[in-house]
Amino acid sequence: MNITPIRNDEDYQKALQRLELIFDAKRGSVEGDELEILSILIDRYENEHFPVGMPDPIEAIKFRMEQMGMKKKDLAEALGFKSRVSEILNKKRKLTLAMIRKLSTTLNIPTEVLVQEY
Repeated sequence: MNITPIRNDEDYQKALQRLELIFDAKRGSVEGDELEILSILIDRYENEHFPVGMPDPIEAIKFRMEQMGMKKKDLAEALGFKSRVSEILNKKRKLTLAMIRKLSTTLNIPTEVLVQEY
C-alpha cells in the first residue's frame, strides 16, 4: 500500500484508477484498508475542487413531491389552497416562513435549502 495525498488532477486520476482496481476488496484486508483510505482522500479532493451547491428551493420541492408520489392537492393540504401551491411551484409566490416550516416537516427538506433566494 503506497498512498500519497491527492494534490492535483493527475494524482486524482491515479487515485480513481487505483480505486477501480481494488473496488471489490474485502473489508479488513490490506486492499480493503487501502480502499477505505483512498475513498476518504478522493472524497476530500472532490469536495474541495468540485463542490456541489444547494438545489433551487422550488426544484427541491418538486423533486421531493415526485419521490413521495405527491400531487399538488396533497401539498395543498399542508399549505392551504391548490392555487397557492401552483403559484409557488411556478415561482410567482415566495415561500413564507410558515410555509418553509411546513414544507420542511412535510417533505423532509432541510430549511437551509428552502430559505434560499430563487
